[in-house]
Amino acid sequence: MTVSEVADRSGFAPSALRFYERRGLIDAERTAGGQRRYHRDVLRRLAFIAAARHVGLTLEEIAEALGQLPRGRTPTKADWTRISRRWQSRLDAEIQALEALRDGLDSCIGCGCLSLQRCRISNPGDVVASRGTGAVFLPGPLHPTADQTT
Repeated sequence: MTVSEVADRSGFAPSALRFYERRGLIDAERTAGGQRRYHRDVLRRLAFIAAARHVGLTLEEIAEALGQLPRGRTPTKADWTRISRRWQSRLDAEIQALEALRDGLDSCIGCGCLSLQRCRISNPGDVVASRGTGAVFLPGPLHPTADQTT
């Protein structure tokens, strides 16, 4: 398949396909003229990448997961099942964190701000600044560290 065919079928921009190829997440062969050609199994890999990104996995985590899948053959349902099972506890933790955020959203969003007069986690003197950047009171799964945001 050509780059444009894969882009049309997968919904990824051609630039994303080239980026994922450079990162080793997908493979392409070259024609004699240097044009990329993809095998059909790349569509499954791209669907996997899209699902993993929606789950919140970093590109490094996605690369690690894809590294466990076979090269040169279309991954099977068993391959995908084995890999995706590892995400279940992560998703459960994120769901719990989102539910906690939802349940407390009318009084606090976990930002550690100084502006709310009736905040349960008021931050006088900005003492929370030493704990890091962003909404530091958000539950862990919703407050990624800098190395998790790539």
